[in-house]
Amino acid sequence: MIYRNYIKRLVDIIGSLVGIVLFLPLMIGVSIYIKIVSPTGPVLADIPNRVGKDKKPFKFFKFRSMYPNAHEMLKKDPELYAKYVKNNYKLHADEDPRLIKGGKFLRKSSLDEFPQFFNVLKGDMSLVGYRAYYFDEVEEQTKRFPESKEYIEKVMTVKPGMTGLWQVSGRSDVGFVDRVKLDAKYAENISLMYDLKIILKTPYVVLLGKGAI
Repeated sequence: MIYRNYIKRLVDIIGSLVGIVLFLPLMIGVSIYIKIVSPTGPVLADIPNRVGKDKKPFKFFKFRSMYPNAHEMLKKDPELYAKYVKNNYKLHADEDPRLIKGGKFLRKSSLDEFPQFFNVLKGDMSLVGYRAYYFDEVEEQTKRFPESKEYIEKVMTVKPGMTGLWQVSGRSDVGFVDRVKLDAKYAENISLMYDLKIILKTPYVVLLGKGAI
């Protein structure tokens, strides 16, 4: 309980500051690249708020790897949106028309996720936690899978994270119900050693391209 309430936040502050200092030149480079290949849109993705701890909405920072208003564009294509929902709110990069030039690389390498260090510093997120859900994702998926509701309630007692148990457990191959079970398992078993194990495993799965953050 002490780790969950106090030490974890201290680790998040220190870890996010280190991440920002180390990767700031890279983040500046990515920002410049995005403005060159897609000058009409913002550097950060304009996406709906995500679900935070206790179901509070927060602005999720992420480099834009898609054309402006990509989420609205997706919803206007019923066939593509149905495929997106069926595939656990993801589209394979090779068939996603929303991606800008180089967007596939930004996503696969997880470079688009680096601004979340600022989310962690603000306190909206943690270094380790569940992958932040969209509100409509939670609503639609709990209707499809009512058995997931009890797990969702446990998940929302902690902060979302830059990485987490689901992210290092075969992310793209894990369905929604199994995903929330993994997230609930993490929420119930938070510890310093558990977090360190997930953090150390993250670079490995990112490099393999099977569990990018």
